[in-house]
Amino acid sequence: MSYTMKISVDAPFDAVVDTTVDALQDEGFGVLCDIDVQGTFAEKLDVEYRRYRILGACNPQLAYEGMEEELELGALLPCNVIVYEADDGSVTVSAVDPERLVGVADNPQLDSIAGEVRDRFERVLTAVDGGD
Repeated sequence: MSYTMKISVDAPFDAVVDTTVDALQDEGFGVLCDIDVQGTFAEKLDVEYRRYRILGACNPQLAYEGMEEELELGALLPCNVIVYEADDGSVTVSAVDPERLVGVADNPQLDSIAGEVRDRFERVLTAVDGGD
């Protein structure tokens, strides 16, 4: 069972990261954290790893609405979007499926919020993939 929504593009890695951040901003998400996994593994473990970034995305209004319904929801936030180099040289952008993520809370009051986030993430992926 999949817990992400993803696309693969044939474009330079840094350009895909920038496009992803811009598309997230267009959908009302700020990137609260940007984790360079490759750099962290090199520094902390002295190992080489593929280019891989974890973007912690948050839409403050939707986060507020969700946390009003389920105070513990903050443990699942921000929603992560990852960008990484695939083995074939393409770049993959993958977002957590918010409906699956919020499903662990077992609170039907969150369904519409999760659906809204999912719709926005689908538009982000479409934008990164070159569609509008």
